[in-house]
Amino acid sequence: MDIQQIFENNKEWVAQRLKAEPDYFKKLSEGQSPKILYIGCSDSRVTSEELMGMGPGDVFVHRNIANMVPNSDLSSMSVINYAVEHLKVDHVVVCGHYYCGGVKAAMQSADLGLLNPWLRNIRDVYRIHKDELNSIKDEEARYKKFVELNVQEQCVNVIKTADVQKAIRTRKLTVHGWVFDIHSGKLIDLNIDFEKILQNIMEIYRLDAL
Repeated sequence: MDIQQIFENNKEWVAQRLKAEPDYFKKLSEGQSPKILYIGCSDSRVTSEELMGMGPGDVFVHRNIANMVPNSDLSSMSVINYAVEHLKVDHVVVCGHYYCGGVKAAMQSADLGLLNPWLRNIRDVYRIHKDELNSIKDEEARYKKFVELNVQEQCVNVIKTADVQKAIRTRKLTVHGWVFDIHSGKLIDLNIDFEKILQNIMEIYRLDAL
């Protein structure tokens, strides 16, 4: 790939934007007020704004391998804090995707060096749902279910944070779990029943002082 082509692409993009709206970049420079925090996978095949039909300024985005939200990851925690407390987003979306390389790697027992601590967070999801996942005999179906359960658990991790708990109580922030189907290009809402999932664990994670 010719890196210089990127700068040519950028010039063309700027020209198209200015042709459609002469003040576009002036308005963009005045600040951001996105309503959605999107936490997705770093996979190069999976975009964020584009697959939602959104543009610059519409979505605050955080991406990492397998769309994880571990409480030990300062990057994820900082993004959630900034989006919820300062940008005042109304929605937090955790979006996984089928055929995720990170999830696939976590299903295997290979030693992947520096990736091992990160993959352990994903393997913890498998441990929590081991009986359900092991009962699925078809490997591809098990893989897809693992992707969905990982999204579910990362949504729960989002809800465990103090910033999100406070925003849910004070201004009805909502959390969503989605999956992007690479084969069809469609977004799938997992319609996770958070009330049912959280009823047995929030006595531990609820922060009543907020």
